[in-house]
Amino acid sequence: MKKFLIIIGIVILIGVVIFYFFIHKKNSEPKFRTAKVERGDIILRVSATGTLNALTTVQVGTQVSGIIAELYADYNSVVKKGDIIAKLDDTFLKAQVAEAEANLYKAKVTLKEAERNYNRAKELFSQGFLSEAELNQAEANYESAKATVKQMEATLERAKTNLQYATIRAPIDGIVISRNVDRGQTVAASLQAPTLFTIAQDLKQMRLEASIDEADIGKIKENQIATFTVDAFPEERFMGRVSQIRLEPITVQNVVTYTVIIDVPNPELKLRPGMTANVSILIDRRHNVLRIPASALQFRPDPKDISPLAKKVEEETGEKQQTQTNQEQRRMFNPSGERRGFFPGMGGGMNPEFFRRMRERFQSEEATVYVIGADKKLIPVKIKKGLSDGAFVEVVSGDLKEGQEVVIGSSTLASSTQQGPMGPGPGAFMMFRR
Repeated sequence: MKKFLIIIGIVILIGVVIFYFFIHKKNSEPKFRTAKVERGDIILRVSATGTLNALTTVQVGTQVSGIIAELYADYNSVVKKGDIIAKLDDTFLKAQVAEAEANLYKAKVTLKEAERNYNRAKELFSQGFLSEAELNQAEANYESAKATVKQMEATLERAKTNLQYATIRAPIDGIVISRNVDRGQTVAASLQAPTLFTIAQDLKQMRLEASIDEADIGKIKENQIATFTVDAFPEERFMGRVSQIRLEPITVQNVVTYTVIIDVPNPELKLRPGMTANVSILIDRRHNVLRIPASALQFRPDPKDISPLAKKVEEETGEKQQTQTNQEQRRMFNPSGERRGFFPGMGGGMNPEFFRRMRERFQSEEATVYVIGADKKLIPVKIKKGLSDGAFVEVVSGDLKEGQEVVIGSSTLASSTQQGPMGPGPGAFMMFRR
């Protein structure tokens, strides 16, 4: 009996050991997360915020001081150019006109008298009864009187103009979007003309001013299509077209942006000046292209997970690339060791050809993704990438086919699955690595 129990114990121990190693081997195998290579659209957009404004906005003011006597326009009033929209109390201005007319009449009377005196002085001087000095004085009085008449005429014209300024007229066709005064209010036009109304011209065509980050401004071109939404109509998308890219930088808290003008049609007058818009400018688009998730390009496996044959080919390729880089670095120097300059005959600077090649290499469209081979190991695949929208990347060329799966991440289940008194051990949790 004792011998039988010993045999049973040995069998159980062997079974436990076999089970342990089987589970350990199974769980230690790498598990990869994959995604299929598919066809679809890739749309590259630049997002920003902006403000809607009318194409032309005119602030209507007054050039004379006074009390608002009448208002003929209010908010949302549609006005035509030349329409009377307000009047100032013109009592004082009319008095100024009357005073200027009286002064002009007085100056004209003085001119007639000075003219008669001058003519009489010339006649007496010709007869020898008047000295030359007295003749010159009479002539000076006559010329001074003529100047006074012109001065009074100008004063009268200014008084009449001020009287006309008391009647405020619309300078353009449009709609009143702001009224800043009330009847009976006193306005003073001393240093700066006060604003009475703000008139927007033709709200059926508006302008969207979008603030584009300096990192994205190089992608923006004129005539690009832009779509946007406003909070007032969150379910509706409006369209416009880029018409201007302003060169003036705007810096706010060390963030540099540039203003892009987008022309927006507004036939239904849904859009209003001052609305905030969430803008999306279409940069480029690819239809029905081969694409893979962008995370596939970011995945970097452990060297032990790569197929040995593929790893050997990859190492040889890497050595060739490193050799080529070293050769390009040596081209920066002459055989004598002197550094080459940017221009022929000049030393002390880097060779621009070297920088051009290195820049092309860093900006290369080539990339490496990984697929799972028959031996459950990873095989690197070289591809040429195209347009990317951040989520997907276009595959221009390479050994990838539609429906094939590429690795986008890996997860390894640790071998330890023992559960202690505090619950599962750390090895029982899935650890993810990209």
